[in-house]
Amino acid sequence: MSPLRWSYMDHWRVDSPRGPVTQYSSPRRMDDFVKQISAVGFEGLDMFDFQIYGLTQMFGSIEKYQEFLRERGITKIVNLFRGIMYDPRRADPHVRETHDEIVESTRRMLRMWEGLQIESLIVMPAGLYIDAAPVTDDKIKAAAECWNRVGEMSAEFGVRTTCHHEFFCAIRTEDDIRKFYEWTDPRYVGFFCDTAQHCIAGIDPVALYEDLHDRCTGFHFKDTRQVDTTGAYANAPDAELMAPQTDRWFYEMGTDGGLVDFPRLMRAMRRHGFSGWVTVEHDKANIGGDYAESTALSMWYAKHVLSEIYA
Repeated sequence: MSPLRWSYMDHWRVDSPRGPVTQYSSPRRMDDFVKQISAVGFEGLDMFDFQIYGLTQMFGSIEKYQEFLRERGITKIVNLFRGIMYDPRRADPHVRETHDEIVESTRRMLRMWEGLQIESLIVMPAGLYIDAAPVTDDKIKAAAECWNRVGEMSAEFGVRTTCHHEFFCAIRTEDDIRKFYEWTDPRYVGFFCDTAQHCIAGIDPVALYEDLHDRCTGFHFKDTRQVDTTGAYANAPDAELMAPQTDRWFYEMGTDGGLVDFPRLMRAMRRHGFSGWVTVEHDKANIGGDYAESTALSMWYAKHVLSEIYA
């Protein structure tokens, strides 16, 4: 049996007479979505924490939704991505005066959804680069202090706090990422490796994983064909959609011209004994593409190329 299991991050859109809609628009759409990802071999599901509220309305309770998933071959919700809207007046990791709010709002969320039994709570460890600039050592240390506190608290719920660095995140460069992990407690703060986001920021995700493998709790596997060469990371409010150099940053694994060396990454993961869940993500795949097609192509690549390396 493979030591790896595959989870799907819940970005998804389908065309309808009303335009693009998500799986959260109706029980029928959700049924189609779950059956499609299960059919191609996914066993787990990752999602944003704010989606849970709608699911309780759609299914009556989160427990009933989890039963709905299991009946269709998805064994569990693996990770939640914390969707905090950072604001230096209320909740922003580089502003120490707001740390209490971040800790306590996260505590309330974990207590509310304790029945989920997730493995990791994924967070972006800082706000937008443009909102935090200039990024100083003291701001990175403040963010590290914040997530040390959150991680210690989340451990009380059996949940690991782990950090995901978008290319537009204030903690985005290789030097700043290394400083952040030097100043966080490995008992409480993990590293979540998004392969495409690091490539776009000009970082080799394989080399970064090699250095932080003992902190790595999981992955978002997706590809990109470009490095940010125009300073798109400083665009607000959405650096991904407002980039002057491209309409589409993200592609499925195995795409022509992809920059992520997935076979090399898999060999590194095998060498370091990584086991557990790997998440496939297709962020904005409907821009010049199709979610269902990208998902099927990615799982083919995972099964017939990557899993063979790990076998």
